[in-house]
Amino acid sequence: MGSIGEKFEELVGIIAKLRDPEDGCPWDLKQTHTSLKQYLIEESYEVLEAIDEQPDHIATELGDVLLQVVLHSQIGKDDNRFSIEDVITAISTKMVDRHPHVFGDKEAKDSEEVLDNWETQKRKERGGGASVLDGVPKAMPALQRAQRLGDKASRVNFDWNSPPAVFEKVEEEYGELKQAIAENDSEAIQEEFGDLLFSLAQYSRKSGFVAEEALQAAVEKFCTRFKKLEKENDLRELSSEELEARWQAAKV
Repeated sequence: MGSIGEKFEELVGIIAKLRDPEDGCPWDLKQTHTSLKQYLIEESYEVLEAIDEQPDHIATELGDVLLQVVLHSQIGKDDNRFSIEDVITAISTKMVDRHPHVFGDKEAKDSEEVLDNWETQKRKERGGGASVLDGVPKAMPALQRAQRLGDKASRVNFDWNSPPAVFEKVEEEYGELKQAIAENDSEAIQEEFGDLLFSLAQYSRKSGFVAEEALQAAVEKFCTRFKKLEKENDLRELSSEELEARWQAAKV
């Protein structure tokens, strides 16, 4: 079977062979950090889907993510910028530094204190001018990013006291959106719509669920009901009233 180290070295060797300028794979040789961005995202989403729907596939999908890590590392090595050893050293050092309650003499009585220590160490690593909001990628889905930023801000007590308090903000933003619509101000409509979504993301955070997952569930529910309606009807032949009636029936 081989040890973990031997298996990992075998994978690194396979990727190095694929990137060999003389005997490698033409597709792999063409790849850059930029060209691979979409694949890293896609493979990560496939892991999430496996977690939710096909647990038996989690190991396979995690392997695909690991492939991306090793491939990016080989490109870094080919460009004389970094290697897989640098990647491993960086994450190992980070995990030890950010868990002083395990590897040092600091104490943490619960998971909240662990997170506080984690954020404190991250700010130290980034230097004195760092913001508590730093480290949340701009490339994240916007709803997910909004919730994560709210979580970060809450760690320095910039937050609402309770879900009902956030919902007051949601109602305020909804009122401003209605006003912008009444005034037919397209620029203001878009801005207020964004503010409403941001507030809803904070409501979900304070209520203990993930806005992105709630929206995904709503999308899946729509798809299920729509496909049911599609199978039973030629939608193009139905009036608006008939569509609405059959849509309501499909909810049952």
